[in-house]
Amino acid sequence: KYTVEACRRVKKAGGVLHCFAVGRTLEQESVEWLKEIVLAGHPIGNHTYDHVNILATKPEELQFRFQRSPWLIGNKKPLEVIDENIKLTTTAMKTRLGIEPSGFRTPGGFSDGLTNREDVQKLLLAQGFKWVSSKYPKHAMSEPNKEPSPDVIRSIVEAQASAQPFAYASGLIEVPMSPVSDIGAFRNGRWPLASLLSVVKQSLEWCIDHKACFDFLAHPSCLYVMDPEFKTIDLICDIAKKSGVSIVGLDAFADRVKS
Repeated sequence: KYTVEACRRVKKAGGVLHCFAVGRTLEQESVEWLKEIVLAGHPIGNHTYDHVNILATKPEELQFRFQRSPWLIGNKKPLEVIDENIKLTTTAMKTRLGIEPSGFRTPGGFSDGLTNREDVQKLLLAQGFKWVSSKYPKHAMSEPNKEPSPDVIRSIVEAQASAQPFAYASGLIEVPMSPVSDIGAFRNGRWPLASLLSVVKQSLEWCIDHKACFDFLAHPSCLYVMDPEFKTIDLICDIAKKSGVSIVGLDAFADRVKS
């Protein structure tokens, strides 16, 4: 319900909300809500089937589900499990939604993206993905239950410069996530909503001033608890409208690199 309403608000503001689906979502009895999002023009990308760690080099690093039930992966190597997990999600999306995934986002973000994992880059390219969203830039963070200090806020705003799209040597395009995420702010930092709104506002304004991309990173499972009135989504839409900038899918960010 939260995702559908967030998409409706962004659509009303003249934009689209780029979603990423965990494959197991497609096991729901009804996926009419997802079809509604697709019909409204919102892109949906691949987020693996079981929310696996795509940098895992050991079976136990893949996902807690496989630690508990190792028979699900048998003697497969981690990269084989990752490959299968991503393919399975693409198949599920084609089968139940009738669409190809719009890009791939890694569960979790990495400060270096996939820079040191050419094998994963090649895996994604082999599956037909043109771009990945895996990089989450480093930035300072406040202690839990403490509001972010001016230095922390400055660090997050400055990190937007490191969250701009680029291409790896393999040809795979990286579309980074922009800090700070809702998980970082709420689950890790235990911030009040007002702090996230302030940081998002300052970060977005920096990106607009520098003609840069801003890729808000959020999860409905987190936002619906901490921001049930959609204040963050509405703030982004309002700033975009007042500034005359577009709210687009991440394919447009990747196209910047291509051009």
